[in-house]
Amino acid sequence: MIAFRLNDLRQHSDILPLRSGKSLTVRFVEPRDAEALQGYFRSLSVGSRYNRFLGAMSELPQTELDHFIHIGEGDRFSVIATMMIEGFETIVGEARYAFDTATDSFEFGLSIDDRWQGQGVGSALLKNLQCRAAAFGAKRLFGDTLRSNDVMMSLARKSGFSFTLSPGDWRLVRFEKHIDLAPQEISCASWRLAAQEIAHQAAI
Repeated sequence: MIAFRLNDLRQHSDILPLRSGKSLTVRFVEPRDAEALQGYFRSLSVGSRYNRFLGAMSELPQTELDHFIHIGEGDRFSVIATMMIEGFETIVGEARYAFDTATDSFEFGLSIDDRWQGQGVGSALLKNLQCRAAAFGAKRLFGDTLRSNDVMMSLARKSGFSFTLSPGDWRLVRFEKHIDLAPQEISCASWRLAAQEIAHQAAI
């Protein structure tokens, strides 16, 4: 497992420009975000929550919320996309991902606040996840979504993903993409943290 230190994480946020001229911050979730993150999930429409968790759910169970806010456990990581709205940092999207060293694969799931869908937030967050995948040395980036999730499928298609059957569940479609970015081509800051930690682990 890659062990991240909280002080390091605070130094590795990414500021992403949106086509509207606004800025989106993508940062690792911290324990202090628990209440805001739960509020974010509660505020999603029923359909958006269903698409995100592949089933009916009104909020995150406490055990699942704990997994979200304690990053690195089970080699899984959570980030939130935030914007300053009326002077307050507001969560407008989130993603959770994991890197499988055995297959060099980077699996992820994400959601965007219904009020901010169609404004470039999803595209910016997905591009940032491709950066993170490259930072880990992943060769393949993929996710699964319901066949009925037209929003996610459209976002993936526009971002250059290909589609295939998802193994084990006929309700799902898998979207995947080959990662061929080199570190010097990565535009976000997060890759430095991952690269440093991986190099540290390899030296132990």
